[in-house]
Amino acid sequence: MTTATLSLAQFNQLKDAEEYLEFFGLSYDPQVVNINRLHILRKFSQLVQAVDKSQSEAEVLAAYSRELRNAYDLFVTSSSVEQKLFKVFQDKPKNVVLLSDIEVE
Repeated sequence: MTTATLSLAQFNQLKDAEEYLEFFGLSYDPQVVNINRLHILRKFSQLVQAVDKSQSEAEVLAAYSRELRNAYDLFVTSSSVEQKLFKVFQDKPKNVVLLSDIEVE
């Protein structure tokens, strides 16, 4: 699709990472997406929160495209464990004592 034919209505119908990337005409490695799809979409969701929605539809979609590229590129060079986007990675287990927490007397 060219940017002239893109609309927010079409964007709102997208469901998976490949659809988003193809919608914006972004090139991608299917293996990177296959391994990190949820993390890419989660990061993209976080990044678009900062987009000014009062802009024109074309400007909003251009910003979304940039943020999707940023989210994808992040996982080309980083891992999901390093990014810790989901709550499961951020919570400390309650029943585990870390060696760093043990003091030697």
